[in-house]
Amino acid sequence: MFKQLRKGWVIFAIIIISLLINQPTIMAENSEQLIVNDHSTRETQIQLIEPNRFLARFTYNSGYTFNYPDHVRGIYVTGHSAGGARFQTLLELVKSTELNAMVIDIKDDYGNLTFRPDENSPFYDISKPYIGDPVKMMEVLEENQIYPIARIVVFKDSVLAKQRPDLSFLENGNVWVNNRGEAFVNPYEKEVWEYNVEIAKKAVELGFQDIQFDYVRFPEGFELRDDILQYGLGDYADLDMEPVKKRVEAVTDFVAYARETLNQYGVDVSVDIFGYAVTVEETPGIGQNFSRISENVDVISSMIYPSHWTPHFGIDFPDKEPYRLVNEYSKLENKVLGALDNPPISRPWIQDFEAPWLYSGPTFQYGVAEVEAQIRALNENGINEFLLWNAGNVYTEGVDYTPLD
Repeated sequence: MFKQLRKGWVIFAIIIISLLINQPTIMAENSEQLIVNDHSTRETQIQLIEPNRFLARFTYNSGYTFNYPDHVRGIYVTGHSAGGARFQTLLELVKSTELNAMVIDIKDDYGNLTFRPDENSPFYDISKPYIGDPVKMMEVLEENQIYPIARIVVFKDSVLAKQRPDLSFLENGNVWVNNRGEAFVNPYEKEVWEYNVEIAKKAVELGFQDIQFDYVRFPEGFELRDDILQYGLGDYADLDMEPVKKRVEAVTDFVAYARETLNQYGVDVSVDIFGYAVTVEETPGIGQNFSRISENVDVISSMIYPSHWTPHFGIDFPDKEPYRLVNEYSKLENKVLGALDNPPISRPWIQDFEAPWLYSGPTFQYGVAEVEAQIRALNENGINEFLLWNAGNVYTEGVDYTPLD
């Protein structure tokens, strides 16, 4: 009798958990697994771990099989590229080289979903049909064993800011935008956290193995307008901290919340972070603390593009010295991560583009030698994973992506 009652409670708990996480309709169930229908052509599963415990954990199985590579070596892919003719070119690049992963925009820099969910989805109105057939795209990635990472831009979100000014930053009653015309939403607002994590769940359902959050921060230079803009502080209003530390607390808490929520799906959580954040205890305006964010993610992806550094590490013009910049950065990052009890995987973003804004004359060119120099510097410091950034998704041909192998 006791065993039957216990089994009944387990099944009841499983049903409640599935309802709380807004999973699709349950099709069949027992104490070992639930089979659900995600309205796609693929059957999906939630597989239970430790089924005899009341609060059973589960991992989400989208129906695809992706194996974690020896080391992730990836490229950035916009929604337009993923759903357009350029995807085939990028696919051939990865297949013909030592590359093995793609970071694909699922929520882009404007705040749009890059594919169309069901019409009854709360995210349908913010979606664009850039990726016309995400199921087919995932099937191609699976067939070629290209590791899929979903990029989700979090707090830079002009779409949500326009729809919900109360979740943004206001100036004279209007949504504030930076000098590039971009609006941000407020990291203090937990409704914004939930909004982005729900989008991340959609990426999990598509089959992505890693959720990479970008723009996990306040706007640049926020410390200069902190007293000018109007915005809510949410649960942080009564926190007895000075503004810099309060911003760090909000950003770190979002990362911890996202990881706690998504790890139960069996996916990794990664965060993009400014490279210079490793050089300071905490960034004064944007709320990023390198160590605290690193303690709450599976993967940390510092953006260490040489072009984005002012003179640093004793280097006068970092854009012209990619090996030296990355080498010096890597030494410091290893020291900071080495002080943590459970450091994440380091998977930095490196540069495969030119920076004409730095030059009044000819621009220093990035080609095979410059890209390989960055990879070599990482490898020599024991960092074997990396991601290549080129906003136009045009990558240098002929690069040896494992120069120390």
